[in-house]
Amino acid sequence: MRYNEKELQALSRQPAEKAAEIGMRVPKKGSVVKRRLVKLVVNFLFYFRTDEAEPIGALLLEHCRIAKEEPSGFSISFIEDPDRKYYFECSSEEQCQEWIDALRRARTPWSSTVSLRRPGSS
Repeated sequence: MRYNEKELQALSRQPAEKAAEIGMRVPKKGSVVKRRLVKLVVNFLFYFRTDEAEPIGALLLEHCRIAKEEPSGFSISFIEDPDRKYYFECSSEEQCQEWIDALRRARTPWSSTVSLRRPGSS
């Protein structure tokens, strides 16, 4: 799926449903956990370096799996590549559960259930 970079940057500046500085580990970086500002806007999860205004990445919360990890962490993986996981470390179990709940609400309705029925068929 293609996105216009300027439109995504503009979306990242919109008010967030949830935002916090939490630990984040991206798939290609191994075991390095870095502090990131993570911001949920509509169904995008933007992540920023803590000292920068522009996002360094964004995850579209479609066709994804959100799972609890460790006592105060969660992960996001995608159906197309389930082994590629983004890990997040919160400061408490409560904060972790709040993030999981917000992310699950933000997914599009068909992101976790896909119907193969054609319109008009029974």
